[in-house]
Amino acid sequence: MTIYGGIDLHSNNSFVVLIDEGDRVKYSKRLPNNLSLILKELEPYTESIEGIAVESTFNWYWLVDGLMKAGYDLHLVNTASVIQYSGLKYSDDKHDARWLAHLLHLGILPEGYIYPKKERAVRDLLRKRALLVRQRTVNILSKRIEHPYRWH
Repeated sequence: MTIYGGIDLHSNNSFVVLIDEGDRVKYSKRLPNNLSLILKELEPYTESIEGIAVESTFNWYWLVDGLMKAGYDLHLVNTASVIQYSGLKYSDDKHDARWLAHLLHLGILPEGYIYPKKERAVRDLLRKRALLVRQRTVNILSKRIEHPYRWH
């Protein structure tokens, strides 16, 4: 039996759902963000898990790195591109995690790139620099808008 996982990661907890190839839920539980506990909960399904989709806008390094180190095939969800199913009756962490597992099963999960650990620091610095450049530009433009006929 092949199992697909979806994890909706938050700042202090994660909702983990595992489904089989028939989209039947095999496991569904909210867990504290503790890698050892999450690995323990996944252990009975390890041999069957085809992949795990993780949705997070931040703080995902520890989970993705830990699960990859344990041998799982990880997929970081591109949260800006994931399409919510219009027929969903509920929208909560449990259903979101199940939907991610379903998209992974179908092979249509929009994914983000998982940067290697060594490159993350440079990427984070570049993101911060881009943010500061944007902020500087906004500040310069806002001064011009305040006094449209007077240039500084």
